[in-house]
Amino acid sequence: MATPKRNLQRRSTLAGEASAAAAEVESALATPAVSDSAAFFDVDNTIMQGASIFHLAMGLYRRKFFTTREIASAAWKQAYFRLAGVEDPEHIADARNSALGFIAGHTVDELRVVGEEIFDERMADRIWPGTKALAQMHLDQGQRVWLVTAAPVEIAEVIARRLGLTGAMGTVAEHVDGVYTGRLVGEMLHGPAKAAAVSALAEREGLDLGRCSAYSDSSNDLPMLSLVGDPCAVNPDARLRAHAKANGWRIRDYRTGRKAARVGLLAAALGGAVTGAVATGAALRRRR
Repeated sequence: MATPKRNLQRRSTLAGEASAAAAEVESALATPAVSDSAAFFDVDNTIMQGASIFHLAMGLYRRKFFTTREIASAAWKQAYFRLAGVEDPEHIADARNSALGFIAGHTVDELRVVGEEIFDERMADRIWPGTKALAQMHLDQGQRVWLVTAAPVEIAEVIARRLGLTGAMGTVAEHVDGVYTGRLVGEMLHGPAKAAAVSALAEREGLDLGRCSAYSDSSNDLPMLSLVGDPCAVNPDARLRAHAKANGWRIRDYRTGRKAARVGLLAAALGGAVTGAVATGAALRRRR
């Protein structure tokens, strides 16, 4: 009988493989790769200030994808579990299976169109110029540049296309005949799942991971950062900064002073809370 840890590993691997398979090459024909190396960028607080899932959720809320009561109730329940440190198995299963449940019944094309609008409204002005310049540096060297994020892959592709990058890998939501079911394929693309996605893409594209680069702000992405020969901590949290210093990794910080650092931490925490809130809200709606 499989243990919960083994089940999680399998779901993470499935999520990574699904994300790599769904990844679209946006500009490979216009800018063909000239080497077997590439660069992988996390999005939240690495490419973009704040959490992309938070900006997406707020944009969808304003378009009445879900109600104030649903998100408020979900936020309270999520906060309780975080503070109490107790989560029942049913809640965990619901959160996993419906993390993108708020788009159930909507079409893939609809989310892509709305994603373009939300990028212009809430994301474009939050791109870190310094990190964007790093991505452009890799493109100028003939390398492909991929985003790797827990946000829905459709939104990740919008961000990559707008920034002129090669493509993106994100959380894959199940859809049938172009309509979302509200279930995930595997897990959210987070932690070990990101590493699985990068490994799968590298195998498909014939990349030498020892010659590749990866960028992130979070210690949760250590599995992905540790895969490549050139890891870089961008706007890092305390644990990642310490790990990077201990291992001689590059560190780039585009925040200004301690106040900005605190804002970054608050945005990350808020983004995580909203992700859980939306997931729980979708579960509550299904139960009703």
